[in-house]
Amino acid sequence: MRYPFLLFDADNTLFDFNRADRVAFAASCKVSGITPTDDLLERYRVHNNACWTMFDRGEASKEFICLERFRRFYTELGIDADPAAANEAHLATLATCSFPIPHSVEVCRRLSETHRLFLVTNAVASVQRGRLSRAAIKPYLEAAFISEEAGAQKPTKAYFDYVFARIDGITRDNCLLVGDSLTSDIQGANNYGLACCWYNPAGVENPEGLRVDYEITDLRELYDIV
Repeated sequence: MRYPFLLFDADNTLFDFNRADRVAFAASCKVSGITPTDDLLERYRVHNNACWTMFDRGEASKEFICLERFRRFYTELGIDADPAAANEAHLATLATCSFPIPHSVEVCRRLSETHRLFLVTNAVASVQRGRLSRAAIKPYLEAAFISEEAGAQKPTKAYFDYVFARIDGITRDNCLLVGDSLTSDIQGANNYGLACCWYNPAGVENPEGLRVDYEITDLRELYDIV
Protein backbone atom coordinates (compact mmCIF):
# COMPACT_ATOMS: atom_id res chain seq x y z
CA MET A 1 0.00 0.00 0.00
CA ARG A 2 1.59 3.27 -1.14
CA TYR A 3 -0.37 5.80 0.93
CA PRO A 4 -2.32 4.35 3.89
CA PHE A 5 -3.20 7.86 5.12
CA LEU A 6 -5.31 10.08 2.85
CA LEU A 7 -5.89 13.77 3.55
CA PHE A 8 -8.85 15.09 1.56
CA ASP A 9 -9.76 18.70 0.98
CA ALA A 10 -13.49 19.37 1.34
CA ASP A 11 -14.86 22.00 -1.03
CA ASN A 12 -14.84 21.02 -4.71
CA THR A 13 -12.93 17.87 -3.83
CA LEU A 14 -15.49 15.87 -1.84
CA PHE A 15 -18.30 18.44 -1.57
CA ASP A 16 -19.83 20.17 -4.59
CA PHE A 17 -19.20 23.67 -3.30
CA ASN A 18 -20.28 25.40 -6.50
CA ARG A 19 -23.77 23.93 -6.21
CA ALA A 20 -23.99 24.77 -2.51
CA ASP A 21 -22.66 28.27 -3.16
CA ARG A 22 -25.43 28.92 -5.67
CA VAL A 23 -28.06 28.08 -3.04
CA ALA A 24 -26.30 30.18 -0.39
CA PHE A 25 -25.86 33.10 -2.79
CA ALA A 26 -29.61 33.16 -3.39
CA ALA A 27 -30.15 33.38 0.38
CA SER A 28 -27.73 36.32 0.66
CA CYS A 29 -29.49 38.08 -2.22
CA LYS A 30 -32.85 37.66 -0.52
CA VAL A 31 -31.76 39.53 2.60
CA SER A 32 -30.16 42.21 0.42
CA GLY A 33 -33.19 42.78 -1.79
CA ILE A 34 -31.42 41.54 -4.93
CA THR A 35 -32.78 39.17 -7.54
CA PRO A 36 -30.15 36.45 -8.03
CA THR A 37 -29.01 35.77 -11.59
CA ASP A 38 -26.22 33.67 -13.10
CA ASP A 39 -24.40 36.85 -14.09
CA LEU A 40 -24.52 38.25 -10.55
CA LEU A 41 -23.39 34.92 -9.13
CA GLU A 42 -20.32 34.94 -11.38
CA ARG A 43 -19.53 38.52 -10.42
CA TYR A 44 -19.82 37.63 -6.73
CA ARG A 45 -17.57 34.59 -7.23
CA VAL A 46 -14.82 36.76 -8.67
CA HIS A 47 -14.70 38.68 -5.40
CA ASN A 48 -15.20 35.58 -3.26
CA ASN A 49 -12.34 33.72 -4.93
CA ALA A 50 -10.03 36.72 -4.70
CA CYS A 51 -10.76 37.08 -0.99
CA TRP A 52 -10.20 33.39 -0.22
CA THR A 53 -6.91 33.53 -2.12
CA MET A 54 -5.91 36.40 0.19
CA PHE A 55 -6.75 34.16 3.15
CA ASP A 56 -4.80 31.20 1.76
CA ARG A 57 -1.76 33.44 1.37
CA GLY A 58 -2.06 34.74 4.93
CA GLU A 59 -2.90 38.27 3.83
CA ALA A 60 -6.22 38.62 5.68
CA SER A 61 -8.24 36.96 8.43
CA LYS A 62 -11.26 34.76 7.78
CA GLU A 63 -13.51 37.27 9.55
CA PHE A 64 -12.30 40.04 7.24
CA ILE A 65 -12.62 38.19 3.96
CA CYS A 66 -16.10 36.83 4.76
CA LEU A 67 -17.38 40.41 4.89
CA GLU A 68 -14.99 41.88 2.33
CA ARG A 69 -16.27 39.66 -0.48
CA PHE A 70 -19.76 41.13 -0.04
CA ARG A 71 -18.42 44.67 0.41
CA ARG A 72 -16.62 44.44 -2.92
CA PHE A 73 -19.61 42.87 -4.61
CA TYR A 74 -22.01 45.57 -3.42
CA THR A 75 -19.54 48.31 -4.31
CA GLU A 76 -19.34 46.95 -7.85
CA LEU A 77 -23.14 46.89 -8.09
CA GLY A 78 -23.39 50.37 -6.59
CA ILE A 79 -25.94 49.35 -3.99
CA ASP A 80 -26.27 49.98 -0.29
CA ALA A 81 -26.65 46.59 1.40
CA ASP A 82 -25.43 45.10 4.65
CA PRO A 83 -22.49 42.70 4.06
CA ALA A 84 -22.81 41.28 7.58
CA ALA A 85 -26.45 40.28 7.04
CA ALA A 86 -25.62 38.80 3.65
CA ASN A 87 -22.70 36.83 5.08
CA GLU A 88 -24.82 35.51 7.95
CA ALA A 89 -27.50 34.27 5.55
CA HIS A 90 -24.88 32.82 3.23
CA LEU A 91 -23.07 30.84 5.94
CA ALA A 92 -26.27 29.60 7.59
CA THR A 93 -27.54 28.26 4.29
CA LEU A 94 -24.20 26.82 3.27
CA ALA A 95 -24.08 24.79 6.49
CA THR A 96 -27.15 22.86 5.33
CA CYS A 97 -25.77 21.98 1.88
CA SER A 98 -23.66 18.84 1.68
CA PHE A 99 -23.94 17.99 -2.00
CA PRO A 100 -21.30 15.37 -2.96
CA ILE A 101 -18.86 15.63 -5.84
CA PRO A 102 -19.51 12.83 -8.37
CA HIS A 103 -18.25 9.49 -7.03
CA SER A 104 -16.97 10.99 -3.74
CA VAL A 105 -19.20 8.80 -1.56
CA GLU A 106 -18.31 5.65 -3.48
CA VAL A 107 -14.59 6.47 -3.39
CA CYS A 108 -14.56 7.28 0.33
CA ARG A 109 -16.54 4.16 1.17
CA ARG A 110 -14.23 1.88 -0.80
CA LEU A 111 -10.98 3.50 0.32
CA SER A 112 -12.04 3.52 3.98
CA GLU A 113 -11.95 -0.27 3.90
CA THR A 114 -8.16 -0.22 3.43
CA HIS A 115 -7.02 3.33 4.22
CA ARG A 116 -7.46 5.98 6.90
CA LEU A 117 -9.30 9.05 5.60
CA PHE A 118 -9.23 12.58 7.03
CA LEU A 119 -10.64 15.95 6.02
CA VAL A 120 -8.35 18.99 5.84
CA THR A 121 -10.16 22.24 5.15
CA ASN A 122 -9.95 26.01 5.45
CA ALA A 123 -13.73 26.45 5.60
CA VAL A 124 -15.64 28.26 8.35
CA ALA A 125 -15.96 25.77 11.22
CA SER A 126 -19.70 26.17 11.81
CA VAL A 127 -20.36 25.67 8.10
CA GLN A 128 -18.14 22.64 7.71
CA ARG A 129 -19.37 20.92 10.87
CA GLY A 130 -22.96 21.50 9.77
CA ARG A 131 -22.36 20.13 6.30
CA LEU A 132 -20.34 17.18 7.53
CA SER A 133 -23.08 16.16 9.99
CA ARG A 134 -25.43 15.75 7.02
CA ALA A 135 -22.93 14.27 4.57
CA ALA A 136 -23.05 10.73 3.22
CA ILE A 137 -19.24 10.59 3.46
CA LYS A 138 -19.19 11.22 7.21
CA PRO A 139 -18.97 7.53 8.29
CA TYR A 140 -15.83 7.06 6.21
CA LEU A 141 -13.80 9.94 7.68
CA GLU A 142 -11.92 9.49 10.94
CA ALA A 143 -11.64 13.21 11.68
CA ALA A 144 -11.99 16.66 10.17
CA PHE A 145 -9.30 19.29 10.74
CA ILE A 146 -10.69 22.78 10.20
CA SER A 147 -8.38 25.78 10.05
CA GLU A 148 -10.56 27.91 12.31
CA GLU A 149 -10.23 25.30 15.06
CA ALA A 150 -6.56 24.64 14.34
CA GLY A 151 -5.57 28.30 14.66
CA ALA A 152 -3.73 28.06 11.33
CA GLN A 153 -4.70 27.39 7.74
CA LYS A 154 -3.51 25.58 4.66
CA PRO A 155 -0.93 26.03 3.20
CA THR A 156 1.04 26.93 6.34
CA LYS A 157 3.39 24.55 8.10
CA ALA A 158 1.62 25.31 11.39
CA TYR A 159 -1.64 23.88 10.05
CA PHE A 160 -0.02 20.60 9.04
CA ASP A 161 1.88 20.43 12.32
CA TYR A 162 -1.55 20.57 14.00
CA VAL A 163 -2.92 17.80 11.79
CA PHE A 164 0.09 15.50 12.10
CA ALA A 165 0.14 15.85 15.89
CA ARG A 166 -3.37 14.39 15.98
CA ILE A 167 -3.02 11.37 13.70
CA ASP A 168 -1.16 8.40 15.12
CA GLY A 169 1.22 6.75 12.69
CA ILE A 170 1.15 9.34 9.93
CA THR A 171 4.41 10.47 8.34
CA ARG A 172 5.35 12.66 5.41
CA ASP A 173 6.11 9.51 3.43
CA ASN A 174 2.94 7.48 4.03
CA CYS A 175 0.23 10.04 3.28
CA LEU A 176 -1.26 11.69 0.21
CA LEU A 177 -3.03 15.03 0.14
CA VAL A 178 -5.90 15.21 -2.37
CA GLY A 179 -7.36 18.60 -3.25
CA ASP A 180 -8.48 20.95 -5.97
CA SER A 181 -6.83 24.18 -4.83
CA LEU A 182 -3.33 25.05 -5.98
CA THR A 183 -2.96 27.88 -3.45
CA SER A 184 -3.99 25.93 -0.35
CA ASP A 185 -3.87 22.17 -1.03
CA ILE A 186 -1.02 21.75 -3.49
CA GLN A 187 0.99 24.66 -2.09
CA GLY A 188 0.47 23.22 1.39
CA ALA A 189 1.72 19.80 0.32
CA ASN A 190 4.73 21.43 -1.33
CA ASN A 191 5.47 23.45 1.79
CA TYR A 192 5.28 20.43 4.09
CA GLY A 193 6.97 17.88 1.86
CA LEU A 194 3.88 15.75 1.23
CA ALA A 195 2.91 13.82 -1.86
CA CYS A 196 -0.08 15.49 -3.47
CA CYS A 197 -2.81 14.69 -5.94
CA TRP A 198 -4.45 17.58 -7.76
CA TYR A 199 -8.13 16.99 -8.45
CA ASN A 200 -8.54 18.99 -11.64
CA PRO A 201 -11.75 17.95 -13.41
CA ALA A 202 -11.77 21.04 -15.63
CA GLY A 203 -8.22 20.41 -16.86
CA VAL A 204 -6.97 23.90 -16.06
CA GLU A 205 -3.32 24.88 -16.27
CA ASN A 206 -0.97 25.07 -13.29
CA PRO A 207 0.13 28.74 -13.40
CA GLU A 208 1.74 28.51 -9.97
CA GLY A 209 4.35 26.05 -11.27
CA LEU A 210 3.90 23.88 -8.19
CA ARG A 211 4.98 20.26 -7.84
CA VAL A 212 2.03 18.00 -8.62
CA ASP A 213 2.78 14.31 -8.05
CA TYR A 214 -0.52 13.09 -9.45
CA GLU A 215 -3.31 14.80 -11.38
CA ILE A 216 -6.80 13.35 -11.77
CA THR A 217 -10.08 14.43 -13.33
CA ASP A 218 -12.20 11.74 -11.65
CA LEU A 219 -11.91 10.69 -8.00
CA ARG A 220 -12.06 7.03 -9.00
CA GLU A 221 -8.58 7.43 -10.47
CA LEU A 222 -7.31 7.37 -6.88
CA TYR A 223 -7.76 3.60 -6.76
CA ASP A 224 -4.70 3.11 -8.96
CA ILE A 225 -2.63 5.70 -7.07
CA VAL A 226 -3.00 4.88 -3.41
